[in-house]
Amino acid sequence: MKKLLFTAAIAIANITAYAQHEHHEKTMPAKQQADTPAHHQHDMKDMANMSHAFSLQLPMNRNGSGTGWLPDASPMYGYMLHSRKWMYMLHGNVFVRYNSQDIFNAGSRGAAKWDAPNWLMGMGQRKVGRNGLFRFSAMMSLDAVIAGGSGYPLLFQTGETWQDRPLIDRQHPHDLFSELSIGYTQALSKKVDVFAYIGYPGEPALGSVAFMHRPSALPNPDAPLSHHWNDGTHITFGVATLGVRYDKWKLEASSFTGREPDEDRFNFDKPRFDSWSGRISYNPTKEWSLQASHGYVKSPEVLHGNEDVNRTTASAIYSHRFSNKHFLNATALWGMNKTTGQDGEHAVLAEAAYAMNRVNIYGRYEWVQKSAEELALDETLYGHHDVYAVNALTLGAAYDVWQTKIVRVAGGAQASVYLPDEKLKTLYGSTPMAAQVYLRIYPSLMR
Repeated sequence: MKKLLFTAAIAIANITAYAQHEHHEKTMPAKQQADTPAHHQHDMKDMANMSHAFSLQLPMNRNGSGTGWLPDASPMYGYMLHSRKWMYMLHGNVFVRYNSQDIFNAGSRGAAKWDAPNWLMGMGQRKVGRNGLFRFSAMMSLDAVIAGGSGYPLLFQTGETWQDRPLIDRQHPHDLFSELSIGYTQALSKKVDVFAYIGYPGEPALGSVAFMHRPSALPNPDAPLSHHWNDGTHITFGVATLGVRYDKWKLEASSFTGREPDEDRFNFDKPRFDSWSGRISYNPTKEWSLQASHGYVKSPEVLHGNEDVNRTTASAIYSHRFSNKHFLNATALWGMNKTTGQDGEHAVLAEAAYAMNRVNIYGRYEWVQKSAEELALDETLYGHHDVYAVNALTLGAAYDVWQTKIVRVAGGAQASVYLPDEKLKTLYGSTPMAAQVYLRIYPSLMR
């Protein structure tokens, strides 16, 4: 980790020196409308004047989760408030649904449940002097209150625990406090920013923008099966990140706590800072955002405390605006988890969401390798370290039945079909299927 931070520091120093010779370019501050009382804004002119959370030179649409980047063409759903010096934003997503996994009882591991996956995020930012930018953010979820400690049914999902047992075929609930973070950016020129980010909890520079904040994933109530191959560190109790942006590129390094959140979803876990990661991001055009990252995650699973994970990811996010109410968002990603003495376990995801006026049509395909240990399989029948592939395809659609300038309510449905490894079919069936219907409550589109 020291070598990684040293390399990042050298890069920052070199770019700083370069920036000082760039004819002493001055940054152009984002307008804060100092003479306007606090109010929400939804017109295009005001959106265009707001900056990114970590750069006065970038548009706010590039804001992702943690310090991650989205394409500049990404749509934003939220509620904005202004004061004399501050800009505040609220985002959120709530699904009130009935979810049935394995609707035809093809196997023995399905379940059904009424629940409501949800999250709410607020952030604020203000200029500091001519070239400084301070921001804070807080994210909360009532998953554990509504769904309970065991979360919600999701075939082939793995990760974290409940009552000292691994959660299998269920998505764990997220912590009440999913992010409490601050960040500061100093612009050295129009092309160069240096920044720092601290979260307790927060998100290190590892993986793509978390699924809860990707426009291509927003209409889908379910977490990806590849969540812990890509963005599973998005709730980390203790993270510090240093980074530098040069024009369309960004390099950052993090020190963070490797252990995943414990079963008490309402407390603050012990910060350890025993893991590290590095990420390089590149936005070649306003429609694309690319990243590659690698991290060492110390003892992520409480039940396997002697197993450390080396995680490598790469992703591409695409956004295209046909008009102010007409979007296409897509994500492709790959992730690999590697523990000592074992083969790497890979995951591939491709997802897309097409929004036109009140209609959302979306889909997700995943191919994930999961071990017998992860799926809690009988080791007398399945090899302890054997890896089994799972294919999953989800298609869904939603329609906004009610909308205002602040909030929208959509009615939707989705169906999933799974194609597991041949050896898993005695437990899951040959092609288990899942279905759900829901009401989605979310903010209106900021234009």
